[in-house]
Amino acid sequence: MLLPSADALAARIPDGAFVALPPDNSLPSVAIARALIRRGARGLRLLGVPVSGFATDILIGAGCVAEVETSAVSLGEAGFAPRFSAALKAGAITVRDATCPAIHTMLQAAEKGVPFMPLRGLIGSDILANRPDWKVVPNPFAEDGSDPIVLLPAKRPDFAIFHAAMADAAGNVWLGRRRECATIAHAAKAALVTVERVVEGNFLEDERLAAGAISATYIDAVAIAERGAHPVALLDEYGFDAAYVADYARAARTEEGFRAWLDREVLAAGQKAAAE
Repeated sequence: MLLPSADALAARIPDGAFVALPPDNSLPSVAIARALIRRGARGLRLLGVPVSGFATDILIGAGCVAEVETSAVSLGEAGFAPRFSAALKAGAITVRDATCPAIHTMLQAAEKGVPFMPLRGLIGSDILANRPDWKVVPNPFAEDGSDPIVLLPAKRPDFAIFHAAMADAAGNVWLGRRRECATIAHAAKAALVTVERVVEGNFLEDERLAAGAISATYIDAVAIAERGAHPVALLDEYGFDAAYVADYARAARTEEGFRAWLDREVLAAGQKAAAE
């Protein structure tokens, strides 16, 4: 389904929804994050797949987020995510600590339709003490039953949101080599995607494009949002805007600085776009 804007996609995400976002190096839809802020979303539970970045930080700063489950929240070379750090210190959000393999494993369980999947690498780490929902059990196939293994529950987000270079007339979305978004789309109840453009044809019928495409079966709605991943990179379409992120990181060190940035870059920019 082709919708008119990122704001129309954001309108489909209710307050309190469990939302999966890819990391800054893998097709995040900053356009939908901005639209959620303009909508005044509240109580969102975010899942970083597996690391959270710019979109997560602005959503937290705008008061849209109640909980974050992730392996890290970072602005990369620009340093720590300032609004995440401030919210964590203030106790304004709940953080569920995870690891990159654990998040992928839980999503893969949902993708496969099974209630849990095993993972060994967590054994011996302190993280298990803080995740009572992760169970250490004896390996049932070990001869003496003493070989421990961790069982992780399936993780099924309400929504997967991401940005891609293009969708086709049949509703398929082309991801290129970034397959994390395919995993979260398969695992989630619904996938909402912004794209740079919609093109004629069917990616799944093109041998050059089929391997990098996700079937329309897993896509609930698409909207065109040019430069919808900015300031992060989008494949070979455009690069990472390091200066923009650095400017944001400096502004967002304080609540006042973040509010000024938000008014200028999200709220006023959205009003201007709507008027054009």
